[in-house]
Amino acid sequence: MKKISALCLAIMVLVGVLAGCGEDQSPYQPTGDALYSEGTTQPIITKPVDQTQIMRMVYDPTESFNPYQTADSANRLLMPLIYQGLFQLNPDYEPVPILCSGYSVSSDMKVYTFYLENATFPDGTALTAADVVASLKAASTGPVYRGRLGYVQEIAATEDGAVTVRLSIPYENFPILLDIPIVKASDVKEEKPVGTGAYFLEDRAGSVQLVRRDNWWCNANLVVTAPVIPLVEGLSNAQIRDEFEYGNVDVVCADPGSDLYVDFRSDYELWSCENGIFLYLACNEKSAVFANQTVRKALTYAIDRAALVENYYRSFATAATLPAAPNSPYYSKGLASRYDYDPAILPAVLEEEQLLEQTITILVNKKDSRRVRVARAIAQMLNEGGLKTVTSELVGDSYTKALKNGKYDLHLGQTMLSPNMDLTAFYAAGGALNYGNLGDAAILTVCQEALANSGNYYTLHQMVMEDAMLCPILFRSYAIYTERGIFPELTPVRDNVFFYDLGKTMEDIYIP
Repeated sequence: MKKISALCLAIMVLVGVLAGCGEDQSPYQPTGDALYSEGTTQPIITKPVDQTQIMRMVYDPTESFNPYQTADSANRLLMPLIYQGLFQLNPDYEPVPILCSGYSVSSDMKVYTFYLENATFPDGTALTAADVVASLKAASTGPVYRGRLGYVQEIAATEDGAVTVRLSIPYENFPILLDIPIVKASDVKEEKPVGTGAYFLEDRAGSVQLVRRDNWWCNANLVVTAPVIPLVEGLSNAQIRDEFEYGNVDVVCADPGSDLYVDFRSDYELWSCENGIFLYLACNEKSAVFANQTVRKALTYAIDRAALVENYYRSFATAATLPAAPNSPYYSKGLASRYDYDPAILPAVLEEEQLLEQTITILVNKKDSRRVRVARAIAQMLNEGGLKTVTSELVGDSYTKALKNGKYDLHLGQTMLSPNMDLTAFYAAGGALNYGNLGDAAILTVCQEALANSGNYYTLHQMVMEDAMLCPILFRSYAIYTERGIFPELTPVRDNVFFYDLGKTMEDIYIP
């Protein structure tokens, strides 16, 4: 997470550096009875809520508030205030317990059992295993979370009110995927489902607002304390920017990597928030040039990732030479340094392989104009490296057909990786991202071994880079603009700008 002022942003654009940070929140103990492992104790810390905070936010009335269906950034910014998950990621990509009071895992790491806090919904009804089961099942079929739950075979409630999840493969750190919002079982298909968070959504005669619960079950140290948060309609990025600059809203989320991004010109504080969006090049095995593994391995050295970040993402991205977010525990900086930018390597390899001045095509989705500009910049880098490179800029069915039929040498793709950086979709037969015959059984095996034991990520990434069908480029971030001084500190984490924890750790709640 990062924070800068408007003045610092101008400096950042000149030097390409995004600096500063917020601080971790103090731990707070939930008021519900929790099931902890034997011998652990938790401090009870209290803090009065500042009822004087005045805060307004934006929402899109044309988009849903259903967390399993909508990817709208304005509405998703509000969701951590309304919903909670069994777990939440912290700034170090570690799961911290929220609605989960205790958990156990089978010796083969294929069956997890989760016990629940005495949490409640705004109407006072208790959270049940049925709510969690229904929520996770809805998430597994919805567009937002479906990809991360591909190894789940069964989700069920137990007689003692717990939830069991059965997996098809061993999973060492499955809870990292369960920051999924939990709603009432009866609401999983609703446009505005009810959650266990600090606020509930109220719509009265067209006046929409978030209302602070006076019966919130956990007394967490949440940086948002306003009793009521009026919501202002925002139907476009330009309108959202204008509402912020006119002082009608105090916090907004923007995507500097989007075509629709608009510059903010007023005074503000600015924070970056990771989103897991991964930009990469994928080779086509049938390419006359990249069928050659030696050439593929040289490709990574020809990409000046730092220049791409600075020139096209306003530093709201992080260069990545490995297929994992650089801030995650799965990223080895030592291994990554072996594949850093070195423009002398590709032309030397091409000359040795007698492939200098060969013509290649980079396929890119024309609908995303920023990605098109990045593809053109990469084409120029490869031209300088000894390949005559052109871009194939297609849209709609033409783009999809070219991708499926392998009408390219390189494909500039983009996807949102799960928090554990699972690469299954690239390497599994029939995987959603397996184009150009990217799939590899040996790499898939090591991918699954890494899910069972995170110590294998080093080996996995080494294999990916040596196979070189996949060439990582960068990971993107969102920009969070706030009214100056409204938050003395803020700790944005992935999928939650308003991060807080309850003073529990995974070690505290583990049941041997």
